Amino acid sequence: MSKKRKIRLIRILVFLLFNAVFSIILAPFIIFWGPFDATKTIAVGSVLTSRHPQVVKAFLSDQQISELVDQYNNANFASDGPVQTTETDASAGITIDTIKGKTFKGKVMLIKDPKRIKVAVTKELGVKGERVSDFVKDTGAVAGINGGGFADPNGAGNGGFPDGLTVHNGEILQNNIGNNSTDIVALDKEGKLIVGQLTAEDIKKKNIQEAVFFWPPLIKDGKRCEFKDSEWGVAPRTAIGQKEDGTIILVVIDGRQLSSWGAKMSDVYNLFRDYGAVNAANLDGGSSSELYYNGKVINKLWDWAGERYLPTAFVVMPEGTK
Repeated sequence: MSKKRKIRLIRILVFLLFNAVFSIILAPFIIFWGPFDATKTIAVGSVLTSRHPQVVKAFLSDQQISELVDQYNNANFASDGPVQTTETDASAGITIDTIKGKTFKGKVMLIKDPKRIKVAVTKELGVKGERVSDFVKDTGAVAGINGGGFADPNGAGNGGFPDGLTVHNGEILQNNIGNNSTDIVALDKEGKLIVGQLTAEDIKKKNIQEAVFFWPPLIKDGKRCEFKDSEWGVAPRTAIGQKEDGTIILVVIDGRQLSSWGAKMSDVYNLFRDYGAVNAANLDGGSSSELYYNGKVINKLWDWAGERYLPTAFVVMPEGTK
């Protein structure tokens, strides 16, 4: 290659690099200060509920954020109902629906026997978390989703510190709330899904076998719970619900991607309602949202680094497991 061609190539590369960096720097100004109200509203709703809400506050005043939040409450980004395709694995007793709404794509897994659902907890509790794939393999499960909320000291993201109450096989493995009540997503001895506020004392009284901390509850005893879309934004979602006949409904929705913006909390509620859930609750979402089945992640992860390290997961044990 001649010297002139080398110089020309270097200039082209420098030009492309400059434009890429300039676009990255300019993007938040266009999103938050630009004329595109719908994009701005979605962005504010998403970023406010991420790990970096300060990004929004760097560009918009509290009053502007409040006005956009009000707009967001009245915005309609979702379709009337998601289109779905179904795949049934009769040998595993599992049905998987691929769903597609106006702003999101995701997976819904149906498990007939609720007693197959267990909480898996990291082996290095208080030190380091595990990936959902690790939880599935370690427990001999056939599938798994990410579980409850967790503390993230110094933003290290090592997933070793589950928040609230964590219960497995009827034993409280983690309690950082003392005798106070906390939001719980739990299964009792009969396999009934319980959502709402419970204390450590309630765990024994109600024969809770498996439980993690997260919120908000979406449906309780067949009735819609109180929650605001503006407080949760549009994001990747993981959630769990149960039908009247006991069938467990696991939902994982992709988000923060061009192919799937994510879902509002009301979108998730509507999805559970359409599936006939009588109890349902949101779980940890964002970069944690994952559904692992048949030896692979079957949703599209948002985090470029891959599976996140987490303290807990809900896993689906093989049929006949006690």
